[in-house]
Amino acid sequence: MRVLVAGATGAVGRQLVPRLEAAGHEVVGISRRGPRPVDVLDAGAVRGAVAEAAPDAVVHQLTDLGGADGAANNRVRIEGTRNLVDAARAAGVGRIVAQSISWAYGPGDAPADESVPLDATEELPRARIVAGVRALESAVAELPEAVVLRYGILYGPGTWYAPGGAVAAALAGDPAARFLGSTAADGSVSSFVHVADAAEAAVRALTWPPGAYNVVDDEPAPGHDWLPVLAEALGAPAPERSAGRAPWARGAVNARARALGWAPARPSWRTGFADQGEPGYGV
Repeated sequence: MRVLVAGATGAVGRQLVPRLEAAGHEVVGISRRGPRPVDVLDAGAVRGAVAEAAPDAVVHQLTDLGGADGAANNRVRIEGTRNLVDAARAAGVGRIVAQSISWAYGPGDAPADESVPLDATEELPRARIVAGVRALESAVAELPEAVVLRYGILYGPGTWYAPGGAVAAALAGDPAARFLGSTAADGSVSSFVHVADAAEAAVRALTWPPGAYNVVDDEPAPGHDWLPVLAEALGAPAPERSAGRAPWARGAVNARARALGWAPARPSWRTGFADQGEPGYGV
């Protein structure tokens, strides 16, 4: 299969491209950087790049997280996805695999499966985040073979949670550390996934039935459990345990993806944080 990877130089993209090639696919990668620079916010440039590549499938791994600017990332989710979907349709591409997130579900006490609706909150800034996710998933669903991968919090090479990354700096007390997340050791539950496991899911998703899939590890956990383990792995001081829990911070379950043969090589952050692989790139 000829596959166009949008976001080929990102944290997941760097893991994904060699896996696709190893699986026998022909890969064309585009991103803002690298040998084929394309601005996803430029509709004409995106249309031209997709037409030139003439892919059988598109894999959307685009984000804008370098500056920890939620508005910029939301613009990629909304406008960038719109441009990519329109370009795919114009090129006759029906299959797309797109990166989404697993923490946009509505409030609840148990980890969410894919049947749980996205959060209907009007509280900012969460409402803007969920609106971006909803726009992304709605646009992608316009194509007949659309697969949405709702990733857990990404860790591993090139992420904020890698050694030397923004989270380590924040835990060490660096006021300049910037990332979109929390270091509150409270009862808010998160689900994680290593970038290599996320990339492996994207490879497999090229043959999955259309729909949404949680791509998370096997152990949703509250901040007061996972933060001390992460801090130890990063050689940073652990934050003090605190009370409270965001009602929407419930984690997610991966049964649907597992039923199709995907399983995380790092099934838990408990061991995964200490086995992140190559040192991070800061984002």
